[in-house]
Amino acid sequence: MKNQSPAVTLSQDQLKTLVGVAALAYVLPGEIIGVGTGSTVNKFIEALATMRGDIKGAVSSSLASTQRLQALGIPVFDSNEVDELAVYIDGADEIDGRGYMIKGGGAALTREKIVAAQSRRFVCIADESKLVQSLGRYPLPVEVIPTAARRIGRQFAELGGEAKVRMIGGQPLLTDNGQIILDVSGLDIADPLGFETLVSQWPGVVTVGVFAHQKAQVCLLGTATGVRTVTYEESSLRT
Repeated sequence: MKNQSPAVTLSQDQLKTLVGVAALAYVLPGEIIGVGTGSTVNKFIEALATMRGDIKGAVSSSLASTQRLQALGIPVFDSNEVDELAVYIDGADEIDGRGYMIKGGGAALTREKIVAAQSRRFVCIADESKLVQSLGRYPLPVEVIPTAARRIGRQFAELGGEAKVRMIGGQPLLTDNGQIILDVSGLDIADPLGFETLVSQWPGVVTVGVFAHQKAQVCLLGTATGVRTVTYEESSLRT
């Protein structure tokens, strides 16, 4: 009997590189594209540098991504300079079988939702560990105005969640918008559309990290056997 070659196990970093490169197939020459935030998107930005002469530039969802894009010679436009984007490419902390996501692990959820809303297509790039049956295993990020944090925390407690202010260096982390993040654990979000609508109405909430109204139409999942492409209905985008 011949010895079988051992299975190759790719690291999470390698899976992120795979989907970052695969996302180039959704970049249209001559367009301005939307670019998200996070470690997986950083891989996409590195890959995008190979096409910088073919695109007009990008609209970025964070200061960190803006700096990376500009360092690679990719022009960055303010979102107010662009009416519509052909595609928005970003990662997710969780994504379910309908294309609904939890986002905000990189604290850029507000600007991410803004750029997603002005894009015709949302392409999510993630490793397969982010695919879930129901949203809520990953703590839900919610950007809030600081004076409302305690009351909003009580409202989440009524829903069975536990909210904690995200800290860095012993101080509350401040977003690019100068607000704070509550990370809410213990939730089971069976109705992402209804949940997003509900929490968005609470006074003091800037953005809830459920992306249901701006959901993904395509997800590129990095797996041990390569990139798996999952497509979803178009109906919930930009509502």
